[in-house]
Amino acid sequence: MDFAFDELQQLFQNAARDFATREVAPIVEEAEAKDDVPMELFTKLGELGYLCPGYPEQYGGGDMGKIGECILYEELGKVSSGICSGIMVNGGLATKMVAAHGNEEQKQKYLAAACKGEKIAAFGLTEANAGSDAAAIETKAVKDGDSWVINGSKIYITNGQICNFVTIAAVTDKSKGSKGISTIIVDADTSGFSRTKMEKLGNHASATSEMYFDDCRVPIENLVGEEGEGFKYMLESLTGARISHSARSIGLAQVALQATIDYANERVQFGKPIGKNQDIAFRLARMATEVEAARWLLYRVAWLYDQGEDCRKEAAMTKLKSAEVAVKMAEEAMRIHAGAGYLAESVIQRYYRDAILYPITEGTSEIQQLIISRELGL
Repeated sequence: MDFAFDELQQLFQNAARDFATREVAPIVEEAEAKDDVPMELFTKLGELGYLCPGYPEQYGGGDMGKIGECILYEELGKVSSGICSGIMVNGGLATKMVAAHGNEEQKQKYLAAACKGEKIAAFGLTEANAGSDAAAIETKAVKDGDSWVINGSKIYITNGQICNFVTIAAVTDKSKGSKGISTIIVDADTSGFSRTKMEKLGNHASATSEMYFDDCRVPIENLVGEEGEGFKYMLESLTGARISHSARSIGLAQVALQATIDYANERVQFGKPIGKNQDIAFRLARMATEVEAARWLLYRVAWLYDQGEDCRKEAAMTKLKSAEVAVKMAEEAMRIHAGAGYLAESVIQRYYRDAILYPITEGTSEIQQLIISRELGL
């Protein structure tokens, strides 16, 4: 395989980079300080056709597959992990099940609206007692006439505070275990639905919340795909989401590395830039190698995904590797910047706070290793 981007992908990379530099970078610090999401970015990206680059053009997407998604998230990840997070969930994890298994009415009402920035989507799987053990969810949906009546809660939901709809996993037949879990769309204006904001260490420009469903009644037609197939749909979505997540991680890793190279060339101690010291130079050389290796792994896996290959193992590998590399780059950047990196005004401390999340979300590093080991037949 030729790993170079084709002409269209190169053009999109340039466009995504320009958008991130021109529209996102100038407002990041204010968004972080206010713990706020710049909602206008969803609209702007939607109008350009960039918001959901992986989905078909007929629904407002860019028809560029997983590689297109990764290009966008890599560029956004360079300027704001938090902002990238909300856009990434809207364009993948929260809408993938609708795109893959929803009917045409659902695609027009929810997928197309999410692609155009008219509606923002969230993904509701994690609960207080169901994280890595996703099949242990307790939220229930019971049929009552022409409705589903939902009771339960979800936690750590990206876009939860700003979404117009959330695609949730709910138990529809407890006796069947994971085969009794279904996927249902809940509109945010539904009676019985509520949410509370959650404060975080980092990624302040994304909206995270806990969601509550109290006799929340939604139309029976809001079921996505087949009843009892929801857990399978969620696992499918997580495979793609782990690849996208890796692109954001690598975006942050690249800028943390570049900021450290720049600092090593500027900071003078004992009469010379610290980058001229072999210890610092060799550390940076290894850092650059780690980032390059992770990035090549990412786009190979994205290519496999676009070919329709089963890449569950490879998706877990790139998620594991990219998260570890991002954390390492942020930690090394902090150490080499020393006191200058620890100041609140430094972007380095933001990289550090943001990267710490990466080995946790979209499946912990331990879960990725479990998936990989099982795929190896262990």
